[in-house]
Amino acid sequence: MKRFLLVPFMTIFLFLSCTSKKNHENSIKVSFSEITSDSTLDGRLLLMLSTNNEKEPRFQINSGLDTQLIFGMDVEGMKPGDEFVFDNSVFGFPYTSMADVPQGEYYVQALLHTYETFDLATGHTVKLPMDNGEGQQWNRSPGNLYSEPFKITIGANGVQNLSVSMDKVIPPIEEPEDTEWIKHIKIKSEKLSKFWGRDMYLGAHILLPKGFENHPKAKYPLMVFQGHFPSDFGGFRTTPPNPDTKPEYSARFDVEGYNIIQQQEAYDFYKRWNEPDFPRFLIIEIQHPTPYYDDSYAVNSASQGPYGDAITYELIPHIEKEFRGIGEGWSRFLYGGSTGGWEALAVQVKYPKEYNGCFAACPDPIDFRAYCLTNIYEDENAYFYKSENKKLEVPARRDYLGNISSTLKEENHLELVLGTKSRSGQQWDIWEATYSPQNDEGYPERIWDKVTGDINPEVANYWKENYDLRHILERDWDKLGENLKGKINIYCGDMDNYYLNNAVYLMEDFLERTTNPYYGGEVLYGDRAEHCWNGDPELPNHITRMRYNSMYVPKIMKRIAESAPKDADLKSWRYQ
Repeated sequence: MKRFLLVPFMTIFLFLSCTSKKNHENSIKVSFSEITSDSTLDGRLLLMLSTNNEKEPRFQINSGLDTQLIFGMDVEGMKPGDEFVFDNSVFGFPYTSMADVPQGEYYVQALLHTYETFDLATGHTVKLPMDNGEGQQWNRSPGNLYSEPFKITIGANGVQNLSVSMDKVIPPIEEPEDTEWIKHIKIKSEKLSKFWGRDMYLGAHILLPKGFENHPKAKYPLMVFQGHFPSDFGGFRTTPPNPDTKPEYSARFDVEGYNIIQQQEAYDFYKRWNEPDFPRFLIIEIQHPTPYYDDSYAVNSASQGPYGDAITYELIPHIEKEFRGIGEGWSRFLYGGSTGGWEALAVQVKYPKEYNGCFAACPDPIDFRAYCLTNIYEDENAYFYKSENKKLEVPARRDYLGNISSTLKEENHLELVLGTKSRSGQQWDIWEATYSPQNDEGYPERIWDKVTGDINPEVANYWKENYDLRHILERDWDKLGENLKGKINIYCGDMDNYYLNNAVYLMEDFLERTTNPYYGGEVLYGDRAEHCWNGDPELPNHITRMRYNSMYVPKIMKRIAESAPKDADLKSWRYQ
């Protein structure tokens, strides 16, 4: 478990000397004071500037059009009196240099994202940010130091002798409490602890079926909801919406009062869960954050260790034993969206006999010929389209009408500010941490140069042979096909915000060509649907995204009827 670093305060002396936008020099001198004599800190030091105070600057950093400014640098062995200097050479986003920051008024804030040292079983020693119960979020990770923002002016003469006191420490996060319906567990993983050289834990939130206590002889099928780090079991509420709740607008879905809709959907699911004809299942949401991301992608990898084996052979059996799961492959099902969609399909492919079906919605790239808009096998550069006479950046995000809000280069440059060596805790870095081999330092090998976008073909080939799910299926179908027929189901909007539908098209092309045996599942697309369409053509996605826990149940029941062994228990869990 994480030991929180409680530091009284940290002082940053910030000196900005600005004469003109083109040639002024800036410097930031960072030092600690009032730290115990034996204290040293490693981490990523971040400086943020914002033009508004609607939220703290640390909560206004993103790759979209409304992002504010951030600069970052690695620090190691910081001791009292040591100084670390930011100058115009320090990399930033969206301005790559502080020399380019326009004159004006800003709110300034500093934050230190602390790292811990891991002695890996591979023989490497690496420094990484340990998750502290928040799901690997640098701007709210317990133990990180930060300052209160305040207003400054950057003018023609710059800012002189400005000090920023980082006298705040992000507090620990309270763990959720058990209820009648929802239980929480955490187990030490022997497999992961051996790899990381320290105790490592896996957790889960378990939704119990109706009548669990009154039917002690019943054993239950298991539904595994894959996805990002869940703070608690989501979308389940035993009471109607609070009438005093103030309606909130959702910009993502352009829906008024979306918070109230969410409460109503959670309550409606509770009522469906208790209906007499609803099958009695165990549903789990697992917690498997790593020092690289809010979850591990649920597979074994060179830099993160054996998370796939730990989840499938340690966590799942533990849950089934404690909460009376059937504990056989035919009774386990995988589902999820986005990251969870990739995980659902990948786990089914990697462990074909341990699970009986996956429902993968809007999955992360499942064919690396369409790694979003990059073909990592044929393209030479990820950031720019190939052209003799012009530079056109590759988009990263769009809306359903095709309007672009960020590019691949921008998203990767922001990650590089947040953390070097794949340590940003963001999307492109976790793909690297999952799919890449280890480099000589023990960190993930880069798939491309993070600054220029030049692709490494050797790393691309490693990705292909180990994590390109379409390639693996096509290469090994003669071995995998019998154990996967009827188990693969994929859903995606044809205007996915991150172009994830392109890889689904390529996967579908292969699946529909399988004949020995035919894959026997389904691939469906939502017309003009964005991320994360999950298979319902009748309702808008802002509703269906809250119905994962019930929308696939009829398909699961059909699969059980078709595939359960003759001696399988199909009755003890079908009570009313």
